[in-house]
Amino acid sequence: MHIGTTLTNYIIETQRQIQGATGEFTGLLNDIAVACKKISDLVNKGDLIGVLGSAGSENVQGETQKKLDVITNEVFIEALAHNGHVAGLASEEMDEIYQLPADAPRGHYLVLFDPLDGSSNIDVNVSVGTIFSIIKAPPGVVQPTTEDFLKPGAEQCAAGYCLYGPSTMMVFATRDRGAQMFTLDKDFGEFLLTHENVQIPEDTAEFAINASNSRFWEAPVQRYVDECLAGSEGPRGKDFNMRWVASMVAEVHRILTRGGVFLYPLDEKLKTKGQGGKLRLMYEANPMSLIIEQAGGASTTGRERILTMRPEGIHQRVPVVLGSKNEVERIASYHLD
Repeated sequence: MHIGTTLTNYIIETQRQIQGATGEFTGLLNDIAVACKKISDLVNKGDLIGVLGSAGSENVQGETQKKLDVITNEVFIEALAHNGHVAGLASEEMDEIYQLPADAPRGHYLVLFDPLDGSSNIDVNVSVGTIFSIIKAPPGVVQPTTEDFLKPGAEQCAAGYCLYGPSTMMVFATRDRGAQMFTLDKDFGEFLLTHENVQIPEDTAEFAINASNSRFWEAPVQRYVDECLAGSEGPRGKDFNMRWVASMVAEVHRILTRGGVFLYPLDEKLKTKGQGGKLRLMYEANPMSLIIEQAGGASTTGRERILTMRPEGIHQRVPVVLGSKNEVERIASYHLD
């Protein structure tokens, strides 16, 4: 496939190579692209149309919602619920799964999404994004249950994110077919292929972690970060750079572009709150892990591969360590010592 191919044509050609594939998956990706284009426009206009600031409500996790959290959630539902490509939806911003209207046509897929990841950054004009995960619906299902969504990440048909930054980019991966990057040409109104079969370097000298939590870290994470900070005079024998954007989409995109490792580990503060981690397995960890692994990287909780975890709840939280393969494996090995 040549650079500059539209997202639609890329998906059509990919589906053509899969025996028994239909146009429904292409239609679903187009629905998601439409939603992301609308969200990109809202994010770009920001205060000009009064969509910044708090919505005065909380989501199921008890986090204060931004106005755009609520608006973008509605945009996603509107774009996906009525075209016959999905059987049900689940959002980080909703307590329960979203059941389609009774008269809406049903499709063969379930979609889980975080409509505006990193929204705490939106008021200071830092890059945010949308994350989505696509799984197969049970055959013939009309009203899917929560259990229908609780599949291990390895069973995702596809996953992706859209980054709203200096340019709007969509990155998606399908099982065994790599990770692709598309850039929105706003004059043309289409996502165009700009990077095919993205590969993450196995080694890196860059890590991303919220250092303000250092006093709560478990010993393996503290050991890893201490070694990185010791630089060329320490056991690693090289200098590391540290980054932290507090937007998972931006962090992952940087890793896909130039390598690195991202950590949001389990720590004592999270344990005290009764949380198994900070990031959501179904809306963040699973889709990002599929993308990272398809790009040659690795993803773990520190104790197990994320994509093989059996979900226990639709809003389950987990620790996340992902990025350049050799660094992720090193961190995992420290958890075994």
